[in-house]
Amino acid sequence: MREYSQHEEEIRFKHQQQLNEEKRRMMNDETHHQNERAKFQDQLARKRMQDQAGEQARLQDEERRRQEESVRKQEEMKQRSIEYAEQVRHQYEMKRLEAELKGKAQIERENREIYLEQIKLKAEEQRKTVLESIKTAGSVVGTGITTLLENPSKILMATGGITLLALGVYSARGATQTAVKYLDSRLGKPSLIRETSRTTLFSVFRSPIKTIRRYFFTKAEDSLQGVVLDPTLESRLREIAIATRFTKRNYGLFRNLLMHGPPGTGKTLFAKKLANHSGLDYAIMTGGDVAPLGREAVTAIHKVFDWSQTSRRGLLLFIDEADAFLRKRATEKIGEDMRAALNAFLYRTGEQSSRFNHENFN
Repeated sequence: MREYSQHEEEIRFKHQQQLNEEKRRMMNDETHHQNERAKFQDQLARKRMQDQAGEQARLQDEERRRQEESVRKQEEMKQRSIEYAEQVRHQYEMKRLEAELKGKAQIERENREIYLEQIKLKAEEQRKTVLESIKTAGSVVGTGITTLLENPSKILMATGGITLLALGVYSARGATQTAVKYLDSRLGKPSLIRETSRTTLFSVFRSPIKTIRRYFFTKAEDSLQGVVLDPTLESRLREIAIATRFTKRNYGLFRNLLMHGPPGTGKTLFAKKLANHSGLDYAIMTGGDVAPLGREAVTAIHKVFDWSQTSRRGLLLFIDEADAFLRKRATEKIGEDMRAALNAFLYRTGEQSSRFNHENFN
């Protein structure tokens, strides 16, 4: 009996376990179904939102296209309105001009006879004036000739007066030309000179204090100050600077100098400092300015050297880019004008001078 009770108890326990297991499985299935439904609903919601966003973007794009089309149509209407207004204005101007021309033509036709009468009156008055002038001039000339024939001494006086007047006119003309050339050589600056330290009349009036300070308070400075050079080249240039300074002091003959090197190596800077160190004025010209002058190059070169010789302090003439017009006459193919300019340059630099020296830069 006891064994039967235990067996029945075990059967009830197993049955209860099966019920619990079935209930747990049903609960898991329910949870899984709920999760699946939630995922499906979330997917539906997301798809719905995407569809709404796409629809909204499509609507916005259509609205933008409609606005652009509206703006384009407005611009076309505005352009047509402007063109129509221009056309109307042009037609109005043409009609107004046509009316003015017709009015002027009508007035000219109506006043033609009046104009012709005025022209005739003016011509008649002018003819009378010319005839009276001729009569008056003839009377004066006749009276003068009669007086001269009656008194021969007046003929000699008139001839002498005319001769003296002609001599005075030609003398004044020649003196004026000579004075202009002299002032131009003394006060003017030749067109080939790009830069100069020489004092001109214009610079004196423009900055008198600077001119006085330059002549009375300027001290000679080292010709190589601020120039970085190779020691051997520096020694050579210093010898040239010292020789130039003592040549100026002893009124000797200056030597010509040729300097060559790439741009930016200090050739022009040394030349300026050399002039200041030696107590000379300096002037800078460029060889490239000679060729464009053509036939006028010879005259321009002579003007430069004539102007250089008028400097009281002496002058260093720097020719930058000298190879632009200095060539070998025997081998180089140069034009006639350039050859003449080269001959003029060699003629003026063939001998040493105590008034100036020149330096060629290549």
